[in-house]
Amino acid sequence: MLVALLTGILPVPAAQASTGTAAAGEAQGIEAFDPELRARIVAAERYARSRPGFTGIVLRDRRTGAIWRNAHSGTLIWACSTPKLAMVVDLLVRAESGAVSLTADDRALMRAMLHSSDNDAAHILWDRYGGTEFATRFPDYGMTDMRFSEDHPHHWGWIRTTADDLGRLVDYALERLPARDRDYLVRELRTVAPNQQWGVWGAGTAARPGNKNGWADDNADGSWLMNSVGFAGPDARYTLAMMNNTQVVDNGYQVGEETTTRISEILFKDYFDGTGGPGV
Repeated sequence: MLVALLTGILPVPAAQASTGTAAAGEAQGIEAFDPELRARIVAAERYARSRPGFTGIVLRDRRTGAIWRNAHSGTLIWACSTPKLAMVVDLLVRAESGAVSLTADDRALMRAMLHSSDNDAAHILWDRYGGTEFATRFPDYGMTDMRFSEDHPHHWGWIRTTADDLGRLVDYALERLPARDRDYLVRELRTVAPNQQWGVWGAGTAARPGNKNGWADDNADGSWLMNSVGFAGPDARYTLAMMNNTQVVDNGYQVGEETTTRISEILFKDYFDGTGGPGV
């Protein structure tokens, strides 16, 4: 049944943090999950395959290390606004090291990027704190697949990445950042504006989800790119990354939003029991 969940964030040993390839302690594949979640994964993948276009999906249980990727998890797709999360992670890391000193204005811009995916805020911070230099550090946070488009300026808005990258990024944020930075990100991602309340958000209120989304029309051909990365469950236990390309379809934005939201709903709705843990 659905209940209010725990408020804290599960600490995970650094050896289990996902920063590139499979990390120590991870178990690959659907068989690593409990029977109920295995059935939900099968149903979510079946649903994804029934939808227009394709969706790369990565699901990870941070407590056990179980991880499942579908066949499209490594497909490069336009990242849209999801690099804004990587920018915030980078700024937090640099601030902790003393490399930068973030002002109140910087913090307000960071919140705008996370809350409503504000592009102007991202442009200002990108230019203010190094531009393309940001991206030289993104692989340190797990984005080892990402590529700038050769046909466009090297800018946060012209990055191709994968669901694998986004999964590793959110795992890094939850497992490698100092507690105060991690808790800040969790609060921000749990309180995003209505324009980002889809995708991982479909896990439902009881799962206390948080997400950073990115979306864009693709070449004005009717297709949309609808990406969502975040977490759900007690202590933000499960991370989920989805990158959706609706391909050529009418109402591509709505179709992609529905696809990503429904995948998360299939995985998590009514999954958590009265103890705040999996209802297995």
